[in-house]
Amino acid sequence: MESIRHTCLKLKLIIDGDDDPIFVKGTWFDSRFDLSITDGIDAWVCTASEDEVRERAEQWDQSVSEYIETAERYLGFQQPGSVYRFVDAGDGHKRLSWTIEKEGIKLEWRWKCKPSPNGRKTTATILDFLMDANIRLSEEVVRKSQSFDRLKVEAEKCLAQSEKISREKEEFESAVYEKFVAVLNSKKAKLRNLRDQLSTQETNEKSPEEEDHSSEKTESYNEQSDDEKSDEERTSDLTGTSKGKSASKQYNRKRKTQK
Repeated sequence: MESIRHTCLKLKLIIDGDDDPIFVKGTWFDSRFDLSITDGIDAWVCTASEDEVRERAEQWDQSVSEYIETAERYLGFQQPGSVYRFVDAGDGHKRLSWTIEKEGIKLEWRWKCKPSPNGRKTTATILDFLMDANIRLSEEVVRKSQSFDRLKVEAEKCLAQSEKISREKEEFESAVYEKFVAVLNSKKAKLRNLRDQLSTQETNEKSPEEEDHSSEKTESYNEQSDDEKSDEERTSDLTGTSKGKSASKQYNRKRKTQK
């Protein structure tokens, strides 16, 4: 199905030193287009057939769709830098032209428009289109404004809810942290008690063993002293015996000498 698009451009022109705008309404098809033009008093029309559009597209080394797209862009919105003209072409005809720049070269596109067979109807059609477009635009603005207000209310609600959730989250985290600290301190206290109990138990278990070990050392020391004492006594006895024997021998020698 062929797509149909409509545009309407308020085109500012300088004619005879006066800033007189014209309104250009375009009806765009896939391979052709129609133009309706009015200055508020007179009206003109231009019907570009498929053959004419194809011929123009071939002249500019473009496809038909590219030519239609470019013409719609320049006649749907006034392009900065483009020079628009709407001048007499004789016999009540007008020539609508505009310039485009392609590969650094400025080109001029132009179409000849003939007087409308029913100027009032053409002008009324353009004005009706503008009024409908204005109504649609106003309705769209109202819908956008209402949608914006609803979004604003929803955003405020979301913000309030977010702040509430954030506050509740902080309170919850604070409470959980306090409970965690209390539980942690309790666990630490229990661990300290268990450690103290374990240390006391180990101390109690080691004390008897140390006492037994000390007793064994004392007895061994005493026994060793007794042994050493016996050895000393035997040594003393032996020494005394030797001394006695020596004294006896000396005494016998003295007696023999005296005789």
